[in-house]
Amino acid sequence: MREVIVAGVGMCRFGRYDGEREHPYKTFYELGREAVMNAWKDAGIKWKDVQAGFCGSCYQGVGSGHKVLAEIGLTGIPIINVENGCSSSSSAFRLAYQSIATGLYDICLVVGVEKVPRGFIASTGWPEWQMKMGFNVQPAAYAMETVRYMEEYGATLEQFAKVTVKNRKNGVLFPYGYFRQEVSIEEVLNSRMVSKPLTLLMCCPNADGAVAVILVSRKKFRSKKKKVTVAAAVLVSSLYGVERGGGSVKIQNADRTRIAAKQAYEASGCGPEDIDLFELYDPMAPIELISIERVGICKPGEAGHLLEEGVFDRGGRFPVNTSGGLLSRGHPLGATGLAQIAEVVWQLRGEAGSRSIPGARVGMCHTMGAGPNCAITILKA
Repeated sequence: MREVIVAGVGMCRFGRYDGEREHPYKTFYELGREAVMNAWKDAGIKWKDVQAGFCGSCYQGVGSGHKVLAEIGLTGIPIINVENGCSSSSSAFRLAYQSIATGLYDICLVVGVEKVPRGFIASTGWPEWQMKMGFNVQPAAYAMETVRYMEEYGATLEQFAKVTVKNRKNGVLFPYGYFRQEVSIEEVLNSRMVSKPLTLLMCCPNADGAVAVILVSRKKFRSKKKKVTVAAAVLVSSLYGVERGGGSVKIQNADRTRIAAKQAYEASGCGPEDIDLFELYDPMAPIELISIERVGICKPGEAGHLLEEGVFDRGGRFPVNTSGGLLSRGHPLGATGLAQIAEVVWQLRGEAGSRSIPGARVGMCHTMGAGPNCAITILKA
């Protein structure tokens, strides 16, 4: 397998581009165009040299990638559209990585883009009978998983609130995030109940947004920026016997995140102790703690106490979600995976400004999507 390098990354500001509040109306392909142009500029390559395009989105309909790239100029290259729930752009990234690593192409563009309707996500990743019973109502599903976690390990509401406080504090320094204001533990706990025990500020905001990444082979890397390589790009689905949504049955088989993390560590030749920063999937505050444990940073039930000790702060041993995570950055489903990758690239290049992790050389990105699936990417400088 050939070495694959991240040559360029670009984003647009996440938010609501519906013309009703803080942002003017924009289509998803206009958001995508902005992200692609930024990545193209960052990579310093010619548009005609891009050999293939991969686009991750969930709700943008047929030919989403074609619509985005048509804004810049279609050149006849193959464009592959990927829908894989919240792991859509991570999955598209993996396909582009594989295409270069195996020698099929030398320069590939990946874009993740989404405009999310207001209200609960219209999640259709369940059989019809389960949707009629409400299994696909995400806050309720995560609430069940949270209650189980509290019962098994004694996690507290205050610990969940501290996840939000940490991520919103980090998000103040992230220029492309949706919410850039700090909140207090009291504000999180006193915000309105969404699905007990999850309050509003424990839940990530849906958002519109786009991110683009350009991958190249070693021989095509011409940038003067620090080289960031793809050490692992893993995608797995869940195993039979694992209850979707964290329901009441006892889990017998390994969780998807544990499986993906094991594969990613084996592919990259490193372990959790070698990772300098983590961008972990945090659609709800408790899920960040659960994800921390499942990627192997600590044992089950320990994350809450380590959080209180500051281990996951920017200055801690294992910084988690320096971008602010979904809780601050927002969650445009099809763009979330690439947003994590962009943050890790900026951190490894030393371009993250005041939120930088000094000397960072290895970073992990982790998403979970309907399917169920899990994608983990490890990048090295």
